[in-house]
Amino acid sequence: MTPRSYLFVPGDRPERFDKAAAAGAHAIILDLEDAVAPDRKDAARDAVAAWLEARSAAAGRAQASGATDDGSGDADLSDVAGPQILVRINTEDTPWFARDCAIVGSAAVHAVMMPKSQETDVLKELASHLRADQSIVPLIETVKGWDIARALASQAKVQRLAFGSVDFNADAGTSGDGDALDLVRSQLVMASRLAGVLPPVDGVSLALDDLDGLTADVRRARRFGFGGKLCVHPKQVAGINAGFAPSAEEVAWARRVHDAVAAQGLGAIAVDGKLVDRPVYVLAQTILANAPAGF
Repeated sequence: MTPRSYLFVPGDRPERFDKAAAAGAHAIILDLEDAVAPDRKDAARDAVAAWLEARSAAAGRAQASGATDDGSGDADLSDVAGPQILVRINTEDTPWFARDCAIVGSAAVHAVMMPKSQETDVLKELASHLRADQSIVPLIETVKGWDIARALASQAKVQRLAFGSVDFNADAGTSGDGDALDLVRSQLVMASRLAGVLPPVDGVSLALDDLDGLTADVRRARRFGFGGKLCVHPKQVAGINAGFAPSAEEVAWARRVHDAVAAQGLGAIAVDGKLVDRPVYVLAQTILANAPAGF
């Protein structure tokens, strides 16, 4: 399943890694960048590397008979059960970039989040450190990054874009998370579509105890065409997962469309009094593909 919730966890808090992995998020982001003070960067990297190694070893023991080798000598365990694992590294203009890149090829890592993405050459450099099955999630946090979002999304190994709305506001001189960012959000969705990558991931909601506000933020993100959302606390995970999943009503409608097309074929048919053409059928198939188990 394509992740809808991405939970950040500070890289220098290893006691939280297992808790984050068990929080129900579809992906967790081990953060070596903004969440870690400069004097803690090396310790954070060491902690992340140790946890990744332990996770890889445990997964290897659990599925020893099914692990495959990619030719590098390391078993490919990136598809083991549990959330996808991302690492947010430091930017290329810091002394930590090269050292961060050295650990992201771990068998436990699914993807790397590149903060303040605004240079295609940096994504190419990062890609050279990754296995064939790993991907990149560029984080769009600057006006320059937004301006070349399609070019960034079109780079090899890019899975989808993510929106760093808080940092974007700081760079652009805008404020708030409302309509001032509507144009930015729409264009990130369009750039992703044109590049042929997954729908982008919306930024964080900072009010941890405002679950009604989170619900509204998720609803807005989904309306704009985003496919997921970043979060900074486990209490936000359930609302994000539920908000991006198709509702029971949507799934029921999609099944009616599917059944009608299966019985009559595409053409001049109607479901619930409305014409069903190919785009409607494709939408119904997408809803069914993303329906929660048991629907």
